[in-house]
Amino acid sequence: MIDAREALARLVRDVPDFPEPGVVFKDITLLLADHDGFAAVVTALAGAGRDENGATVVDKVVGMEARGFILGAPVALALGVGFVPVRKAGKLPGETHAVSYDLEYGSATLEVHRDAIAPGERVLLVDDVLATGGTVAATRQLVEACGGEVVGVAMLMELTFLPGRATIGELPLTVLMSV
Repeated sequence: MIDAREALARLVRDVPDFPEPGVVFKDITLLLADHDGFAAVVTALAGAGRDENGATVVDKVVGMEARGFILGAPVALALGVGFVPVRKAGKLPGETHAVSYDLEYGSATLEVHRDAIAPGERVLLVDDVLATGGTVAATRQLVEACGGEVVGVAMLMELTFLPGRATIGELPLTVLMSV
């Protein structure tokens, strides 16, 4: 089987000046289109939800909109647990918890269904890029509002020139590629 880190190095492309001048966007569409590379990444991310013996230690996987859905859902399947989407404000039909937070280029509000995570459930957060850490911090607040406990974070990439790692504090962090 292909190595996840090798797949990322080969299949993630830089797109300069997107979404605005001076930003280099990390495009994962080639990775998603490559079965072996995508499978390797899902397996590696799922490792963050297992103990040293390979046993699943989480009850739910939470993926943040939007690429966290693409990555988190197959990670949940690999772990044999449920998947919970965290969405932008106004996208979920039921009663929600909401958290607003600052982004690198503005602000946002995320929501989760109030009944998506049961009290005491252990949760793994999955997303594509750790940048400032704001999305992770807001999602952690949502999980805790439901009564759950975030026990780890799994990311494809970390932008090391931004303070994401410091923002998430003591949470165990699995990163497959540092930029």
